[in-house]
Parts: sequence; C-alpha cells; structure tokens
Amino acid sequence: MRNAVHDAVWSGSWVAERLGVELVGDDALRSLLGLALRRNPKRAHLLVSNVLGKHVPQSPSVVYGHGFRLGRKVAGLLSPAEARAAVVLGYAETATGLGHAVADGLGTAPYLHSTRRPVDGVAPAGGFEESHSHATSHLLLPEDPALLAGDGPLVLVDDEFSTGNTVLNTIRDLHGRYPRARYVVVALVDMRSAEDVARMERFAEETGARLDLVAAASGAVRLPEDVLIKGQQVVAAHETQPGASEGPHRPAPVVRVDLRWPHRLPDGGRHGFTPAHRARLEAALPEMAARINDALPAGARRVLVLGFEELMYAPLRLARELEQVADAEVRFSTTTRSPVLAVDHPGYAIRTRLVFPAHDDPADGPGERYAYNVAGGGFDAVVAVVDSVADTPALHAPDGLLARLGAHTPHVLLAVVPSYAPHAPERPAMLPEPLRGPAFSSYPPEEVGWLLQDLSDVTLEAPTEEREEAIQSGGAHYAESLPVEYQPSEQYQELFHAALDTSAARIAQAVGVVTETVVAERSPRPVLVSLARAGTPVGILMRRWARFRHGLDLPHYAVSIVRGRGIDANALRWLAAHHDPRDVVFVDGWTGKGAITRELAQAVEEFEEKEGITGFDPEIAVLADPGSCVRTYGTREDFLIPSACLNSTVSGLISRTVLRADLVGPDDFHGAKFYRELAGADVSVAFLDAVAARFPEVADAVGTAVKELMAEDRTPTWAGWRAVERISEEYGIHDVNLVKPGVGETTRVLLRRVPWKILSRAGAGADLDHVRLLAEQRGVPVEEVGELPYSCVGLIHPKYTRGATGADGRAVSV
Repeated sequence: MRNAVHDAVWSGSWVAERLGVELVGDDALRSLLGLALRRNPKRAHLLVSNVLGKHVPQSPSVVYGHGFRLGRKVAGLLSPAEARAAVVLGYAETATGLGHAVADGLGTAPYLHSTRRPVDGVAPAGGFEESHSHATSHLLLPEDPALLAGDGPLVLVDDEFSTGNTVLNTIRDLHGRYPRARYVVVALVDMRSAEDVARMERFAEETGARLDLVAAASGAVRLPEDVLIKGQQVVAAHETQPGASEGPHRPAPVVRVDLRWPHRLPDGGRHGFTPAHRARLEAALPEMAARINDALPAGARRVLVLGFEELMYAPLRLARELEQVADAEVRFSTTTRSPVLAVDHPGYAIRTRLVFPAHDDPADGPGERYAYNVAGGGFDAVVAVVDSVADTPALHAPDGLLARLGAHTPHVLLAVVPSYAPHAPERPAMLPEPLRGPAFSSYPPEEVGWLLQDLSDVTLEAPTEEREEAIQSGGAHYAESLPVEYQPSEQYQELFHAALDTSAARIAQAVGVVTETVVAERSPRPVLVSLARAGTPVGILMRRWARFRHGLDLPHYAVSIVRGRGIDANALRWLAAHHDPRDVVFVDGWTGKGAITRELAQAVEEFEEKEGITGFDPEIAVLADPGSCVRTYGTREDFLIPSACLNSTVSGLISRTVLRADLVGPDDFHGAKFYRELAGADVSVAFLDAVAARFPEVADAVGTAVKELMAEDRTPTWAGWRAVERISEEYGIHDVNLVKPGVGETTRVLLRRVPWKILSRAGAGADLDHVRLLAEQRGVPVEEVGELPYSCVGLIHPKYTRGATGADGRAVSV
C-alpha cells in the first residue's frame, strides 16, 4: 500500500457509500479530507486530513506550509499593534503542530498548546472539555501564567471545526479569567452547520468580544439520522477481521540519533514557546537535520519522520529541514491516541494501523496507541522522534512502537528530544541578555556579547599598594576591587604602536592557526566564549578569521573567571540555554603557568555536578601557550602580544571583572565597568583592524602551520608550572601565585600589582622593550637569567606591606 493524497479514488468514498455520508463545500475540500470510521461511541465518522501530518504521511513542507499560510492570513486580518500583542493557542493532540505553524506565520506571537499530560509543579492556568473526543480533559500549563493574561487577540487553532463546541468551551473558560476584546479562530476546514455558526455568533454577542474565523476551506458533512448505529455495525464487522497490518512481533534494530537539541529549548508549546525560542530553533535545525541525514542508510529513497502524539512541531520542523537536504522522499506523520478502524481500500483514508502500548506513563493509565498508514507505506527508513519522557522500556519492548515499526521497514532510527520542564521558582527563569557596544564597550555590538552586569556607576578602584596589602594579608580578594587604570605615557604608547607594527603578522598567523584547529577538532560552528578580559580581543580576532576564511558568522561572548572562585556559573547557565554546550570553546590570550586552565577545569566539573548540565569542554584555546598547558593554541612561543601592553584601552574600555557579594548576587552575572571617559586613548578596534588586515598575507602560512601542528604531539607538559615552582623556591617567595611567567603576565604585574623584580631571559630583544620601560618608570630591577623557559617572569612583591618589606627582609622601593 502506498497512500497517496491524490489517489484517483477519493479516500472518503468507502465511508460515504456505506453510511450515506456526504461531503459538500469548496472544490478543495476532497483534496484536503478523507473519511474513516472512529472506534468511538460518541461519533461514527472521522474527517481525516491529508495535510495535517497526523494520520496520513505527507510532505512536511506541505504540512507546515498550510499552517504557516493560515498564520499569514491572521496577520493580514489584525492590525500591526494587534499582531504584536497576539497569543496563539493550539489544541492537543492533533493541532499542536498546526497551531505552532500558525504562530510562525503570524511572526511575533508566543505559542501555547493545551495538553493531556499534567506536569508536576506546574499549576493549570485553565482547562476545558472536548465533548466528542475519546479523551476529553485539556490542561493549559504555561510556564509564565501572564502569557494568557494580556489583552491582545487570542488566536485559537484546531484542525477542523465540526460544531465549534471546543472553541466555545475554551473561550468561556478563559474569558472569565482573562477577558479580552478579540478572538480569532483558525482551522484547516470549517465544517459547521448553519445552526453551529449561529450559536457562535450569539456567543460572541454575549461576551461582547469580536470573534473572527479563518479557514483554508469550508463545507459541511451531511449525515443520515442512523449514521451512529450504521457506523458501529460497520466497525464491529471489520474489527473481527484479521489485523494483518500489525506485522510479526520481532525486535527492531534501532539506531539512535543524537540531535544535540539546544539546552533548555522547549520541545514544543506545552509550557509556552516564545519568538526567542523560535530563533534558537531556527538556528539549530540545519545541524540537527544533518545529523539525521548522516544516520540514514545509504540508498534510502523514502523516509518517514514519525512524531509522537502532542509532539508534532519539533518532528515536523526536523522533517521539513531533512526534506531540503536528504536524497530521499521525506514524509511526516505522528502517532496518536485516537482509535480508528483501518480498512485497506483506496477509497478509505486509514489503510493500515499499527497498535502498541502507551510508552510515556500517561496520567490516565495504560492504553493502546496507534500509527496509521505506516505499514505498507514503502518506507526504507522510519525516524521516530519522541520526547525523553516517552523514551521508556515500553517504547523498546517486543510489542512496543519501535518493534512494530521494525516489522515494516528495514531501518528504524530514534531521535529523542529533551522534555522541557519549567524552571524551579526559586531561581529566575530568565537571565539578562548580553551587554553589547556601544552601550557597554567600544566594540561593535556584533563582535562580542558580554555576559556581565554593568557596574560603571560604582566606585571600585583602590590604590595599587592598598589592594596588594589587602590581598596578601587575606583581607580581600583581588576580584573585589579594581586597580586604578594605568594611563600610558606618550613614550609607552609609541612602544605599543611600534610593537603592533612589528608583530601584527605574527599575531595574525597565530589567530589563523588556533581558529583552524578549533574548527577542525572542536566544532565546525564553534561558539566562542572569551575569558574576560584578555581573551576578548583574541575571541574577536578568531571570529573575524572564521568569517574571512570560511564565511562563518560565529557567536562570541565574554565571561568572567576568577582565580579561587571559578567561572561565572550564571554565564554558563545562559550559554547552555542558548547554545549546545558541546559547541562552546573557551578562549584566552595566553597561558602563564596554567592556573586559569586548572581553575576552569575544576569549575566546569563542579558546575556539571550541581546543575546537571553537561557538555562543556574546559580546555582553553589560546593564542600563545608558552607554559605548555593546553592542546589548542596558535603558537607556543613567548612573544609580545601588543594587547597585553595595555589595560582597558585595548579591551573595549572594559575593566577586569568584579566579584563582590554586596554587588553580585547568587543569580547575577559577575560585574565590570565601562570606562567611557577613556575613549580618547582607546585603541581597541585599531588593534583588531591592524591584525585582521594581515590575514590575507598569512593565509598560506597558516595552512602549512596547521598541517604541521596536526602531526605533532601537543600533549601539555606543564613545563611552565614546574619552572614557576622552581623560581618560587629559588627566590624565597614560596607562593606560586606571586610568580607571573611570560610577557603578558609580566606586563600585568607592572600595570596592576606591586612588582618586586623582573627576570629577563638573556638575549631577549625588542619583545621586552615595553617591559623595560615600565620597570624603569616604577623603579623595579630587571635581572637577566640564563636558564628561563619564558622571555621574562614578573615577581610580585612577596609579603607586601606599605613598609615594603621583601622576602629577604630588606626594604624595597617601588
């Protein structure tokens, strides 16, 4: 059996002939509808939609297109202001996907569908009865009850209107709680009688609200008086015949497909689906469909994507995306609770029926579930899409859905969408959106989003000596205050620009190498997450390289990590809610001894244990790895990165990050300041432009370097950490946190801390000119050392007090 929508025989003729049922109305009506018989004592006939994607496998583009076009009709009916304020409500189970497609067509409307699945901890915001249905109780379970409390139009979507009773029950229930001025009713087909139409008009007058109707086609079903008795007789006669379509009982070979569904993205509209959710889904669909396509058997020519009861929209969108890329004919339908007679006749809409036990532990107890027109459909593969609540032993049992499918197709794939559960009320469900320039930072808004809170109006700066004493005495953590921003002298600024001219090509090559390594080994579309603030210019440069070389527009964010306090857990929560954690690549400027590398690994492990969110890879990608702490780097040379020469004026005018209990609550992002007043000295974008301008000339060298790098053993040796431990003991410091190796870290010591002395590798050249100048300005001795794995090492004044007593017990001027 190959069920085709446009069979020469109308798929309602079998019922029409035996029961005397007539379908009259628009010319398109018979192409949209067939007829079948219900196994239901309340109603004999069933209008079977050919374009709903429930009982009849259909092209997903056709299914989605019908709903989307209805949404566009609604948008044309409403004023722009009404459209912006509208909410769309779909009906379980058959119209959950249709309603969602209507919301997409409307464009800006949030979506909610009724459900028959109660959810612990979510109080119903309403409910109603569907009088003719086999399962009548509908619940409304929005995560945010305010979703239904607005005064904009409510758009109610069902697959068909036979009497209008369900819609009237819904409006009656909701209008008493959340009265509004306008309702729009949407259906694929309007099959009401004149009496039903008049009743709806009277109801609108009683409520005082405007009630409009939008449908793809309209008509009527003419039923003889004895249709219910005749229908029951016909059903009884055919139910006693052998159910050959069930197929043999045998285990089904099942291939699981890991969709990498975006974390905390709702699986549908059961608890509400917002335009922001829609944007996240649209962005993720191509890769999810590609994973399904990659898992399909070679040579498959006809593929069915089979959704699960109320879970219609997510499988529909996956199927529609798959239809664009697969070298196969793709069809879509879903399983259902509805008991319908199957008759293998071209004039009957339900040709075959698979029966299997419910597999989602339904609240109303166990029972049969059905998949229609799948057996005999000629499918080379069936992709079953269920939510995680339904991925149970019953699904995989010998009489379960997967086994039933395996009897009728050689390949069964299973894709599981995480069942969305609303956030616990004690934690805010929504974190703020990232800060962006020009309101926060001098970077263009598309270059980086800062997962920080703006503390620009708070006085946080303290004199360097006061901060150092407080930090070393244990009286304060370094992240609780900020150093006074260093204002470079004219001579120092000249050194910066000279260093940039000299090293721009070398930096550009390192940017290209680390970015190509990330794309090849970590993710083809990575989400770059810079460790603020030194990592931020590097992240932007990596983003620019990805666009230059691959045409990619990569997301890029900056987050805070604090030594001894870990990474900002709320920032990780935000990232997991908007992206697949497995695509996140943490970025920093350089490694010193590897303290932040270790800090990040520990913080991610603790976050996963506490939050239950997995997938983040704690390995940092860096421009330079002189400490041999990571596997993903642009170079392991310790050379001057000009962005290390300055503070905020090369980092978008953003301060280092702040973590203080009176300013940063448990549900807040860490903080930082935007130094707008330093705009005259800002070289942030100039630095980026100077490096990016060298991309074309280093492109070939990058390709060669990446090939060589891939062939090398890049296992971290942690040589830098061992060198730091040795220096700490040799110089009597006995605290590795006061030893800062590498050009970048040494520069930070001179700019932000109280330096004791600088160790310089013998023969180090122009890379250290700015270090020598800063040391001279601050009266810090520079000591040349023969055996040093870094170009230089900065030593923070040990055991500092404002009496300036050093480790050797003598006073040291600074």
